[in-house]
Amino acid sequence: MAEIVNLNRFRKQAARAEAKAAADANAAKFGRTKAQKKLEEAEAARARAALEAHRRADDSGDEA
Repeated sequence: MAEIVNLNRFRKQAARAEAKAAADANAAKFGRTKAQKKLEEAEAARARAALEAHRRADDSGDEA
């Protein structure tokens, strides 16, 4: 005799699996990990600091 199963449960499992696959595809296509975001933010801050360090000070207007 076969085991009685609930088809709604299997439909929901299939829908969840499909949604997870779509989410994983989008994450691979568009997403970045938290570590990648922090690394890019740190690199941008380092670049801003280097640029600011090379900025010339404004003259006080002594020369005309």
